[in-house]
Amino acid sequence: MNAALPAVPETSKLAELVRVVATLRAPGGCAWDAEQTHESLVQYLVEETYELVDAIEAGSREDLIEELGDVLYQVLFHSDLATHTPGEEFDLEDVAAHLTAKLIGRHPHVFGDTVADTAADVVAIWDDLKAAEKPERTSVLDGIPLGMPSLALADKLIGRAQKIGVLEKNAPAAIPVASEDELGPLLLAIVASAKAQGFDSERALRNTLRGLQQEIRDSEQDPYDPNDAGIIALGV
Repeated sequence: MNAALPAVPETSKLAELVRVVATLRAPGGCAWDAEQTHESLVQYLVEETYELVDAIEAGSREDLIEELGDVLYQVLFHSDLATHTPGEEFDLEDVAAHLTAKLIGRHPHVFGDTVADTAADVVAIWDDLKAAEKPERTSVLDGIPLGMPSLALADKLIGRAQKIGVLEKNAPAAIPVASEDELGPLLLAIVASAKAQGFDSERALRNTLRGLQQEIRDSEQDPYDPNDAGIIALGV
């Protein structure tokens, strides 16, 4: 059965916020806002995103509301910028319309007749849909932002390596840990040890990840020997 979409009021706090942002950037508004570009705002988008992560992990309800608002402001700001940028000329309505179509299209098990009873079924549907939507992507690495912090990038790359068999998905943990409370101090100790010896932990992991990326790309070109799996990724 198709899911019903909720009605959206013609006037809302969101519509008021859009007008406020437009006023700030209009002639006679804020001089700082008027000078910004998509590129100049990137640092703020990154900062606000990390602040939202902090609020999710350790903040209060009020912190979460505030930081979600700051991230939303970035979306509104970029949309208003585009509205007045020749060659771009889209607004928040266009962004919302594109996202709505994408969400409905990516959830045929909710808005259509496709059946997906488990989260694994949903992931399989997403993979098929994304492959059809983006046929230009020929590698499982395509679409991964390589500028991610190295730990987050490592998690993403390991998942892709497991997906195509470069790494065994159910292999025993090389360093068994019982919980994140136990894992955190271990990671901190590794970073502290690296710092004490003058090593850059971020760079070291990123360099190793380049090797894993190459291993993945090589395996996509030629049949992969499972006996070699994990040599680069696990350093053994």
